Amino acid sequence: MPLIPEEPQIHESAQGPRATPASGRTAPTPRPVPGPRPAAPSRPGRPGPLRPAPPVQRTPRDTAAKPGPSGPEAGAAAPATPQIQLIPASAEGALDAAEEAVDLLLDSGRAPGDVLVITTGEQHPWATHELSFGETSYWAQHDAGDDVFYTDATVAGRAASRPVVVVAVNGGAEAAAASALSLAHSRATALLIVCGDPQRINSVLGTSV
Repeated sequence: MPLIPEEPQIHESAQGPRATPASGRTAPTPRPVPGPRPAAPSRPGRPGPLRPAPPVQRTPRDTAAKPGPSGPEAGAAAPATPQIQLIPASAEGALDAAEEAVDLLLDSGRAPGDVLVITTGEQHPWATHELSFGETSYWAQHDAGDDVFYTDATVAGRAASRPVVVVAVNGGAEAAAASALSLAHSRATALLIVCGDPQRINSVLGTSV
């Protein structure tokens, strides 16, 4: 709390000259009224209190980016590798085994349009029936993707990818079987089921499925 300077007290002598006594003595000279004291001069060489400088405004640092994969392939999803399942069956029973596999897939919740069936030998009866109406109608059903699609290894290259591909190795030349298995592997995005003789399948692929 700042102090308020007191008003100077006026002495009795400052109230004016006293009346001259009858004796004739001369009254003393009145003293001047003291005024307010002047402010004390600052001492040379001694600076007064300095105001603190305002805090330096810091520039926010940019958030460092976490290192990630580099190169043109960064961020790209890895190609899908389907799971491979082998169902042992003879050449004569491969088509029936494929049919049973399709039924199990549908019963487990797979949509019919998710399944593609490829035969290496004799065509599936459904494909034979639909092709009797012409290839345009046949492939239109493939493009619609509403149902299980059956095709032959010789024309399966026109088929698009589907989550599940079932291959029935039910005959045909070794080259046709090898081509069908390679094509099926590239078309399946989730599961590849191969029905046939394991020894023949392994010999065609050159490796164990």
